[in-house]
Formats: sequence, C-alpha cells, structure tokens
Amino acid sequence: MAAHRRSAHRKPKQRPLTGPAARTAATLALAGAATAGSVTGAGAAPAEPAAPTATQVRAKVDRLYHDAEVATEKYNGAKEKAAAATRSLDALTDEAARRTGRLNTARNALGSLATAQYRSGTLDPAVQLALSSDPDAYLERAAFLDRAGDRRRGVLNGIRRQISQISQVKARADREAERLAARRAELHEHRTAIRTKLADARRLLDTLTADERAAYERSADARHGGAPAPAHADRSTARTPVAAPNSRAARAIAFAHGAIGKPYVWGATGPNAFDCSGLTQAAWKAAGVSLPRTTYTQINAGQRVPRSQLAPGDLVFFYSGISHVGLYIGGGRMIHAPRPGAPVRIAPIDQMPFAGATRVA
Repeated sequence: MAAHRRSAHRKPKQRPLTGPAARTAATLALAGAATAGSVTGAGAAPAEPAAPTATQVRAKVDRLYHDAEVATEKYNGAKEKAAAATRSLDALTDEAARRTGRLNTARNALGSLATAQYRSGTLDPAVQLALSSDPDAYLERAAFLDRAGDRRRGVLNGIRRQISQISQVKARADREAERLAARRAELHEHRTAIRTKLADARRLLDTLTADERAAYERSADARHGGAPAPAHADRSTARTPVAAPNSRAARAIAFAHGAIGKPYVWGATGPNAFDCSGLTQAAWKAAGVSLPRTTYTQINAGQRVPRSQLAPGDLVFFYSGISHVGLYIGGGRMIHAPRPGAPVRIAPIDQMPFAGATRVA
C-alpha cells in the first residue's frame, strides 16, 4: 500500500518532442521571444523623427510668409490707431493747457476785484453814507461796487465752469493715454509675431541645399509673377501708358510702375521700400487720393467691383482674410509687393486666391 502511494505521487516522465511537434514548439518559442523583446524594448528612447522633406519645408515657409503678411497688416492697423491716439492725446493736452491759462487769468481778475472791494468796504455802507461829505459821489461809488459784485459773481461762475471743463478734458486725456498704451502693446505683439515668423522661415530655408533653395525661389517667383527685371534694366516697356479709366488711376499706375524692383519691407510705405498695402496707398497718394493703411480697410475705401469688370487702377485683394493687395493694370495683371525677398513686380492676378476688388476713383 505504501509503495502504491509513493508511485501515485511520482511525476510522469517527459518524452522529448520529435517531428512536427518539435517544429511547432520551436516556432512558438521564437514568437514568444520576439514578443518579450518588444515588451522589453518598450521603455527605450523613440526613434528620431524623420527630417522634413524639401517639399514640406517649402510648404511651411509659404505658410510662415503668409502668416507674417497677416501679422504685418494687423501691425499696420495698430500703428495707424496708435498714431491717431497720439494725435488725440496731444490735442487734449494742448486744450487742457489753454483752459488752465484762461482759468489763471480769471483767478487773477477775481483777486483784483476782491482787493478793490476790501479796500472800499471797511465801513458799513450806511455809516459811509452818513459820514460822506459828498453823498452823491458816495452813491455813485456804491452803484459801481454793486456792478463790481455782479461782475465778481460772473467771474466765480465762469471759474467753476472752467474747473469742471478742465477736469473733463483731463479725464478724456487719461482715457486716451490708456488707449495709446494698449495700442503700443498691440504693436509690440504684432512686431514680435512678424519677426518670429520671418526668422522661422529663414531657419527652414537654411536647411535646404543650394539647389533646393534655388528651386523654391523659382517656384515662389512663378507664383508671384516671375522674376523682376534687374534694377539696371530699361523700364521703358514697364512704363508704357495703360488705358486707365481716368487721369488719377493713370497716375497711380505710373507710380506703381516706377516702384518695380524696389524691395518688400514689412511696414514700409516708400519711397524706397514697400509692403503690399503700403505700395497701393503710396500709388494712390501720388494721384491725390488718400487711402487707409491696411488691406482690410482699403477694400472698403471705394466701390466694390466684380472680377469680370476690373479696370486699371482698381485694388485687387487676395486670401479669405483680405491679407494681400495689388494694383490692377489690365490684362489680368497687377503690380504688387509680394513678400520678403521678392521685390515689387508685375504678376498675374490668378496666382493667389482672389477675394475681391475695389474701385477707388
């Protein structure tokens, strides 16, 4: 019986696997080892991301240039508002100074009246009349003092009004100073955004090879109207008169032709450099027409016209945010300041998403 119990607890002998069973077991073991290896390596550092391709770099640079132009127009608008706030604050400061001067004059006049009354009013009027050797003369002086008293009351009322008005002017000046501070903060924000985006674009372009960068410049030139004529080239063809609808449009176009080849600089309005809205503003200023500073205000500066009815001198706008503008010269072409690194040039208007057009005059 004891021998039987010992034999019952004895483990059965394992036979070595052979044939197909052995091959199956080996396969399962290898799969398990691979799985274990992947789990063990889960904590390892991830692989470095692949460097962007030249195509991806070019697309990102284009986006950065576009975003910089959007920020430029916002900067231009904030700068215009800051200038207006500065002018308003200066005017209010001058007004407060003028009113303070008038107040001081009124106070001096009041002081003179008070001194005169003090000198003539040391005795009770009835006593002065009784003691007077010339009652008629006294009564005449008394009537004068009454009139002087009326005048003093008028001066006092005037002083009260002036003090109130000066207080109101100073309160307006304080509010204008707050607005100016906000505009300056906005200017700083947009200026920083522009510089950051342009610096990022330059860094990305520096990752390209010389050939890749040249290919990017060629493609960008093609999108913005082709390479401009050299600065020393004869521009007689560029200045050929255009059939503009009126003399002012012709003068604006002539100015824009004269700017061809000048560099794009954000925030510039000429005469040696321009951004897109700075060029159109300067061109129409040469024609005697004052345009607002930004693309999104220039589009409302005249009569809207459909693309099918464009005439030379019209302003043509692009992108959904109205972030770019050019001066239409006929034949489906415009003169515009494209972007950093691309000077003022002639370009087809169908190279960018058309957003609308405005006829200024």
